[in-house]
Amino acid sequence: MNQHIYQRRPVSNSAIPSVIFGLLVANGLVFAAQQMQPNMMAYYFALWPLGSPRPEFQVWQLLSYGFMHGGLNHIFFNMFGLWMFGRDIENVLGSKRFLIYYLTCVVGAAIVQLTVAWMQGGIYPTVGASGGVFGLLLAYAMFFPNRTVMLLFPPIPMKAKYFVLGYGLLELYLGVSGRSPGVANFAHLGGMFFGFILLHRWRSSRRS
Repeated sequence: MNQHIYQRRPVSNSAIPSVIFGLLVANGLVFAAQQMQPNMMAYYFALWPLGSPRPEFQVWQLLSYGFMHGGLNHIFFNMFGLWMFGRDIENVLGSKRFLIYYLTCVVGAAIVQLTVAWMQGGIYPTVGASGGVFGLLLAYAMFFPNRTVMLLFPPIPMKAKYFVLGYGLLELYLGVSGRSPGVANFAHLGGMFFGFILLHRWRSSRRS
């Protein structure tokens, strides 16, 4: 996607744009609530499969699960990814569209995860902002394909388009092979897929 399709609109002079700041705070508050009431939070707000016995799936879980996390490492890396890749995307899309995009990716990831859980017959909860973060990764590669990003492990510089393509293929491999039990690999891919569909729709509407 060519960057000129969207008008760059600086939304803040801060290192943390307004929507990202709000999402960071919201995730932090929900994580704190999880530490105080872990069973209650998981019961009502984690993403439970369709047709599961108590706890049951509720429609608000399509969003609420994306603000919950399974531990400090989980929330740290997701929030780091939200901040690192989301800042430029919020500046490109503007605050309103950025929030719509991020939440669409979260819900899209949930829909894919529910489908996979239904096909597998599994009864397990899903939590985490990874679907939204993977949607941001996809947007970053589409807006800034040749920008260099640095891998953490190992620390290798790589163009964004290759980084995201490789990450997506790895998630697909891990999901199909089952080599990363406990990780919602298809939900990550779902966030990327729904993000791509939304960006394509916005691009088409601007050209028409």
